[in-house]
This record gives sequence, C-alpha cells and structure tokens, in this order.
Amino acid sequence: MQDIIDARGLSCPEPVILTKKALDEAGNGFVTTVVDNTAALENVSRLAKGLGYSVEVEQRGEDYHVRIDKTGTRPDQMVYNRCVILVTSQFLGQGDDALGRTLMRSFHYTLTQMEGMIGSIIFMNSGVVLTTKGSEVLEHLLSLEKAGVGIWSCGTCLEFYNLKEQLAVGQISNMYSIMEMLFAAPKVISL
Repeated sequence: MQDIIDARGLSCPEPVILTKKALDEAGNGFVTTVVDNTAALENVSRLAKGLGYSVEVEQRGEDYHVRIDKTGTRPDQMVYNRCVILVTSQFLGQGDDALGRTLMRSFHYTLTQMEGMIGSIIFMNSGVVLTTKGSEVLEHLLSLEKAGVGIWSCGTCLEFYNLKEQLAVGQISNMYSIMEMLFAAPKVISL
C-alpha cells in the first residue's frame, strides 16, 4: 500500500505536518510526499529519518518525490532524554547589547563544560545569527556539536535574515520538528 501526499506549493511546516499525519495513519508500506522546493525536501526527509524510516528521493522535473519506507516493525519515536535549550535572541537578556553579547559568549562556553546534560540547542528569531559564519560563539557550538549535541536553526528565521547560505554549524529545522523536540524534552531552558 502507498499513500501519496501532494505538498507542492505549501510553506513550512505544512509538508512535514501532512507527512507526519500520513505516517501515523498508514500501516506498513510506503508514504510518498511530493514537494517543490529543497527546504521541504530536507525537512520531510529529516522527519522520516528521525523516525527511523528509510528514505529515497527522486527528482521529476521541478518536483521531488520523497518515498518513505514503513515496511517492517515500526520504530520508536524520537526520544530526547537530555535538556533542550531554546535560544531566541543573539543577546542574553534585555538591556545593553554589548553586555548581552558577552553573556551569550560566556553562556555557550559554559555549555561546553556540561558534558552529557544537553541534548539539543534550538536557535530561532535573531538567535540564528549565532549559528552563522563570523559568530562569536561558533567555536563553542562546533565543540558542542562534536560532543553529540544537536544544533538546530529555524529555516524560516535564517531566510528572514538572509543567512541561510551563511549557516556554519548544525542543521536547518522547521517548526514542527522544533515543537516535537520541545514537547519530548524532559526539561527546556528558554533564553
């Protein structure tokens, strides 16, 4: 059995939401989501792989057909057993920006010393500036990523600030996947 989801022309996070719903409702078999942009392709593929399913992508003209294989045993959902940190600004706290920058550098350095306690760091709004080339905390984020911490930047936010091509650490995510991480985390720290 195969379900086909036509998500062409839809913006983030709709292709992911439609795919997740189809995966939840479908039995064993295949779900194919058709998208028309690389951001949706990456987000749908990441969702499927994160759920433990295999993914094949075929480009047909301007469209991408993301074929997700659900045959066999259903894998466990994504499990996050460590703290998730949500960073929504390039500065820590409100007030003087220079002080906020200094505090953010200190915060990220300190995170490198918290071995095994952090599962993911999610960057949204102007926080995505911290994951791009030239960031004052890039060295710390690269160290955290190397230690196994997931570094996620909101794709819509990167596009808004024209920084998508400047991403220097981690991966691009979408609102649906971000909400999954936040709801599944045992503890969330928001800055």
